[in-house]
Amino acid sequence: MEQPFKPKPLLNKSELRQIKRSRTRVEGKKVLTDDVRKLKSLKVTPDLSPTEAVHYYKEPIWIEYYIPKESRFAYETKFLFILLVDPIPNEEESDIALKEAIEKKTIIDVWTYINESREHLDFIKGSYHSTISMHETISHIFTAYLETKSTEELKIACYLTEALLKYEPTLASLRFFRDYVIFNLNYFIRELNKAKIEFSLEDATVSLLIKRRNEVWEEENRAEDEDFDLLAALFFEQAFPNRGASELSTDDLRLVE
Repeated sequence: MEQPFKPKPLLNKSELRQIKRSRTRVEGKKVLTDDVRKLKSLKVTPDLSPTEAVHYYKEPIWIEYYIPKESRFAYETKFLFILLVDPIPNEEESDIALKEAIEKKTIIDVWTYINESREHLDFIKGSYHSTISMHETISHIFTAYLETKSTEELKIACYLTEALLKYEPTLASLRFFRDYVIFNLNYFIRELNKAKIEFSLEDATVSLLIKRRNEVWEEENRAEDEDFDLLAALFFEQAFPNRGASELSTDDLRLVE
């Protein structure tokens, strides 16, 4: 007999352990921290050169901790820097557009493919009938950016690309444009970083970027980054306070009344 489907919690065991140690917030309630020194020792930003920082998404994390000796709460803002992980192309038909974009250092422009495609025009247009205007706007902004280098509307293109995540995968993307949204999103994040334009992504998108980064760390067996792990756990608990908290035992928490 097949087991019923059980959604995977957003927080994995490692993240839950980090939350237990940091005592930040559980189910929206304030909890005491037993590691104030650790929270205070976290760097506001990691040691990255301006060139390296371009390849990271920066998410602000608001930290609240209690100082018993002073009988008060302290508040600080640290930044979680998430390495942008691009899709790696393979030899499948679905990655032809990705290879071309990497070679030309451009985005995967679905609107251009729709207008230039002949053999698969109806198939591609059918997959994007509900998002066609979004693809058109992204393409126009990107084309104007290449011509004028004006960054005024890059943020709009970034947010529209982020919104497309909610509509993927489509049949066309599975066949021709695998992972095009995350590739394009990374492109726009880097361009916004270069232009020093402030922007903010949705929690679900930040979660996706974190998970892609963590997959690389696991696959390549990279050294753990405790500061990143703690800040990521803080992000998950603040962004999704009711997901995964049920796995924490009452012994782990001391609530502040």
